[in-house]
Amino acid sequence: MSDIDSLWDYGDPAGSEARFRVALAGAAAELRPELLTQIARAQGLQGRYDDAQRTLDEVEPTLGGAPPRVRVRYLLERGRVYNSAGDAVRARPFFADALALAAGDPAEAFYAIDAAHMLAIVAPVEEALAWHRRALAMAEAAADKRARRWRGSLLNNIGWTYHDAGDLSAALDYLERALVARQESGSAEDVRVARWCVARVRRDLGQTAEALAEQLALRAEYEALGQSNAYVEEEIAELRNTKYERRVKGDE
Repeated sequence: MSDIDSLWDYGDPAGSEARFRVALAGAAAELRPELLTQIARAQGLQGRYDDAQRTLDEVEPTLGGAPPRVRVRYLLERGRVYNSAGDAVRARPFFADALALAAGDPAEAFYAIDAAHMLAIVAPVEEALAWHRRALAMAEAAADKRARRWRGSLLNNIGWTYHDAGDLSAALDYLERALVARQESGSAEDVRVARWCVARVRRDLGQTAEALAEQLALRAEYEALGQSNAYVEEEIAELRNTKYERRVKGDE
C-alpha cells in the first residue's frame, strides 16, 4: 500500500476506519504504526476518544526507531484527540512538537502546515490569526503540490476569523482568495462551498443582489445533480427577506 491517505473519506470516519483495519491486517511491520495513527483519527472523529487514546498507546512504544513522519502523525493525532475531547490546553504541546519535528524537512511540509493550522485552532483568540498566517506562508512557500493545497482551507479560516472580528472587507478579500485557490486545486464541491462563503459575506456587506444571484446559481447546480443544500436554501430564504427583495417585488 503506497498511499495511506487515499483510504480516507472524512465524511465517513467509520468506513475509513474499516478500510484502515483491512490494510492493517496485511501491512508490513513498518507501516503498522502509521496506519494506527489514522485509525485513532477515525475513532476520534466518531467521538470514541478513549478508543483513540488506546490506539495511540499502541503506537507510542514504537516511536523510538520510527521515521519522522510516523512521529509527526502520532503527535498530530494525540493532539487532535485531546482537542476534540474538549482539552485544547493539553492538545497544544503535541501540535507544537509536531511542528518542530516537521518544519525542517521539505518532505514533511504537508504535516508541518497541518500542525500550524491546528495550533491556530487551539490558540487563544488573540494568537489564532498569527498562526493562520504562519501556516498560510508555509503553504505558499511549499514546492509540494499537496502541501500547497492547504491554501484554500487556510485562506478560508483567515477569512472567517476576520468575519468573526467584524472586519467584513478583509473577510471578503480572503474568502475570494480561497475561492481562487479552490478553483485551482479543489473538488467541484470545494468550489461550491467557497462560492457560498463569498456570497454569505456579501450578504453581510449589504451586497444582496450579488449574494442572491450566487445562491440561486448554486441551487440550480445542486438541483442538476439531484441534490439540495440546506445552507444554500437558508441563505436564499434570508436574502428573500431583505429590503432588496421587497423592493424588487415592488412592496416598498
